[in-house]
Amino acid sequence: MSGPEILWRSGQLRQRLIARRVTWQSAGDALFGRERPDWDVLLGRFRAGDGPVLLDRTHAKLIAAQHQDAAQAVIEAAERVLAGDVRYFGYPPVCLGSPIDWHYDPLTGTQWPSMDSERIDHRTAASDPKWIWELNRLQHLPWLAQAWLFTGEDRFADAAFEHLDSWIEQQQPGAGIAWRGAFECGIRAVSVAVALQGLRDAPGLTPQRYARILTLLGESARRCWVDRSLFSSANNHLIGEMTGLAVVAILFPELPAAGRWERDALALLTEHGDRQILPDGAGAEQAIAYQLFTVELLLVVYTLLALRGDPPHRMGAVIDRSSRYLALLVGDSDPQPRYGDDDGGFALRLGPEEVRTVREHLGIADAAVPEPTAARAATPSITAAWLRAALGLKSVVSQIPPQSAYAPDGGLVVLRSPGRRVTMDAGPLGYLSIAAHGHADALSVTLAIDGGDVIGDPGTASYYGHPNWRAAHRSTRAHPTVTVDDLDQSVVGGPFLWSEHAEVRVRAVDLDRGVVDAEHNGYRRLSDPVVHRRWLVAPPDGREIVVVDLLSGNGIHSAQASWPLHPRLDVRPVDGGHIVSRAGDTVLAAAYASTVGFEPNQIRGDEQNQIGWWSERLEARTPSWLIGARSSGTAPFVIVTVFGGDATSIRGLRVTLTDADIRVRWMDGETPRALAIDTRLDGAAELGTPDR
Repeated sequence: MSGPEILWRSGQLRQRLIARRVTWQSAGDALFGRERPDWDVLLGRFRAGDGPVLLDRTHAKLIAAQHQDAAQAVIEAAERVLAGDVRYFGYPPVCLGSPIDWHYDPLTGTQWPSMDSERIDHRTAASDPKWIWELNRLQHLPWLAQAWLFTGEDRFADAAFEHLDSWIEQQQPGAGIAWRGAFECGIRAVSVAVALQGLRDAPGLTPQRYARILTLLGESARRCWVDRSLFSSANNHLIGEMTGLAVVAILFPELPAAGRWERDALALLTEHGDRQILPDGAGAEQAIAYQLFTVELLLVVYTLLALRGDPPHRMGAVIDRSSRYLALLVGDSDPQPRYGDDDGGFALRLGPEEVRTVREHLGIADAAVPEPTAARAATPSITAAWLRAALGLKSVVSQIPPQSAYAPDGGLVVLRSPGRRVTMDAGPLGYLSIAAHGHADALSVTLAIDGGDVIGDPGTASYYGHPNWRAAHRSTRAHPTVTVDDLDQSVVGGPFLWSEHAEVRVRAVDLDRGVVDAEHNGYRRLSDPVVHRRWLVAPPDGREIVVVDLLSGNGIHSAQASWPLHPRLDVRPVDGGHIVSRAGDTVLAAAYASTVGFEPNQIRGDEQNQIGWWSERLEARTPSWLIGARSSGTAPFVIVTVFGGDATSIRGLRVTLTDADIRVRWMDGETPRALAIDTRLDGAAELGTPDR
């Protein structure tokens, strides 16, 4: 930690020891002065304003006509809100009751305290803070606003105002879990601001209500700036805080500090957007879900400024390169790419979908910043429909299908052949020194066949609700890579902190031959240091995939090669490997060999070690097979895995290691196959028949 960061964090700690709660009266004084503005006049200007508008009646009529099913889904979501029914993450649905207690978690019966927010330790609470934060993000308000616009029924608008009234009454600024951190202020401000714009003509929006809501937005914006995330914490949280600040400033220029807030927010969004979306378009946090979240935050700001007539071109370039990268990952039928943390968060939740997919995201991005490859991979959503209706931009769809690709900054390699997508992670652990949302999965290899996951990342599983799930699902053992001596590649410092990072060195990437050669140094910290080097060989014109793992060093070590499978797949152990099937049909055959001997293994739903699980949503998981092979011996030694598509195709697999050469041989049906690797050279892996 740098000297400036130590000073900053010391200041933050001092602030936490001082009571920081204020009243709404004092918050209003700080925003507007003791002489309050004429709220009748300000509300009139708001209703008649000519600034940027996302939700309005004209566009609602168009969307309701062109996207009837999507509009109906929003109305149904709003009806559930009226009934008090909510569900967050993988937790079961609950009924909130009326009036809503915004401090109460009905899942556990926990009443979160109304004390100074900075004195609440959310990490040690009996209840999951993610759940109560999600409730207090008020992301259901845009559903109510849209339902009112679609139907004209005042009960939806009235419910939105009643929720805001009770929230403001219960949540004094700086008191309670909802004010814990500027990030929550920013995300909530986006929802409230956009919803309020959609409700600006509603009869229930009185001058008094407008004054209270604008005070809420102004106080939230102020905290977004004062308590913004800096230094090693300047990840997606800073983007969320500055987005909240920018949205409030852009939509409500009557706030006295709006001009300064907008300038400051846009400066940081531009700078840190450039940092968090790397030059090749990959997300710096090494988490696909956080890339979508970060870019959609930027999209909200970009869209509002574009509607005002001054689109921020540098921000648009960030969105564009992110779209190009993401489009490389999802071919015409590929499943959702999975790596890093995924908390299921939304930047602006206009639709009722429970998770955001890459394809939906690409549709949203293409509506604001058209990109042909994104348009090809995109699927529609009501969020995209609103942006497209507001901006009036047309899509141009690329006719070129995605090819194999390498993103050198993010470190992801995608190798394609008909009906198959293979990826290898050769990138950094995560972003900044904490790498909060990265997983210890260097050199992981995933496999999708015919549009379905076969080998993949097991998912996030939990943040706070199940700490043992959190630890396991970030671990090396749970991922499709190699674990040495039962240790993670990187050193855990906390649930959202890695204190030591494994560093990857890419030796070679040859897309034409389907060869990747890379290594990491995460196990050099051992008393007998080890370097893990992996060759992936997946020729575009071949059906086999060969993964060779070399553990270089001294001393006796164990190594576990792991292959986590999708929950729909079944496993049958065979001599020297596994047969993987779906509904009785063989999907994949896996065969193993080692220079020091090996033992195949398979685990499913292990409650003790928390491995053999697959998570699609936070706080939910399903048993799934984790297959692989374990070797122990004196380094250096090699483990090889060969994947084929036929249960009987791989026979007689063996591997040898000399000073400079690795030789792998097997029978593919009746055809002899061989892989020769010269370890002295980068990428020197030749696949063919033994006589080559």
